[in-house]
Amino acid sequence: MPEMLATRKAYGQALVELGRENPNIVVLDCDLSKSTMTNMFAKEFPERFINMGIAEANMMTTAAGLAACGKIPFASTFAVFATGRAWEQARMSIGYTRMNVKIAATHAGITVGEDGASHQANEDIAIMRVIPNFIVLVPADGVETKKALKAAVEHDGPAYIRLGRADVPILFDDSYKFEIGKAVVLREGTDVSLLACGGMVSESLKAAEALADIGVSAEVVNVSTIKPLDSETIVASARKTRAVVTAEEHTIIGGLGGAVAELLCENYPVPMRRVGMEDCFGESGKSDELLCKYCMTGANIADAAREVLKRKEIRR
Repeated sequence: MPEMLATRKAYGQALVELGRENPNIVVLDCDLSKSTMTNMFAKEFPERFINMGIAEANMMTTAAGLAACGKIPFASTFAVFATGRAWEQARMSIGYTRMNVKIAATHAGITVGEDGASHQANEDIAIMRVIPNFIVLVPADGVETKKALKAAVEHDGPAYIRLGRADVPILFDDSYKFEIGKAVVLREGTDVSLLACGGMVSESLKAAEALADIGVSAEVVNVSTIKPLDSETIVASARKTRAVVTAEEHTIIGGLGGAVAELLCENYPVPMRRVGMEDCFGESGKSDELLCKYCMTGANIADAAREVLKRKEIRR
């Protein structure tokens, strides 16, 4: 069994490390610090932690004010609240003014589990990537989370960082290099490209193994930056395999799948399938059961790959 770690836990650990390095980092939370793991930072740096209460809109505007004073604020809450209740403030107070605020939203996607549809943010990537000046990062594991956070601190401008509740496999080690705007080919292949983000990266690697057993060579690409999208790597992979599957713990409308479809439509159209939530709300249940019910497992990704391979053969 691979080592498991939730990206929200890695976030809490990384905040403490970054806080020791940079005295300008401050953290704001909306009364959810035990869940978002910002309580780790609060314990070590109480003078740099602000509990805003259940007031997400106020948190965003306060974070913008702190950024205007030279601080580097991390504004944290559940993804459904960060992008739902506070979208106008994120757009106008942070995006429009290009304030150096990092919105780190946890509990994103269907794997929030038992909290149900009201707390499962399956629309947040779409909501945030349309705001000018924002970058959107969706790390695949704990190691990438820490490296993405460090890169976000070094990036001068608004960032949305999407994190999960559930434990996910550790895929990388400390030698892994993260770069904003750069997708990484984790497994070379020639028959089909599996492009994934977040927890779906490990599921795509499982799919590639299953496909290899039937003689299909799948390329797996970790697209941890949704915006700016790495057009060069994605188009190059599509040109090589001429068949693409995207996988994300998010609606297939407007997220990674939408972004890749837009890119390939204009540059190199190929048969494509999007794996994710298919224009529906989730429900309460255990994380792994929900992934199965909504067809977002490695087996489902492999099935989607077989489908696009059939379409590729028809086009020959």
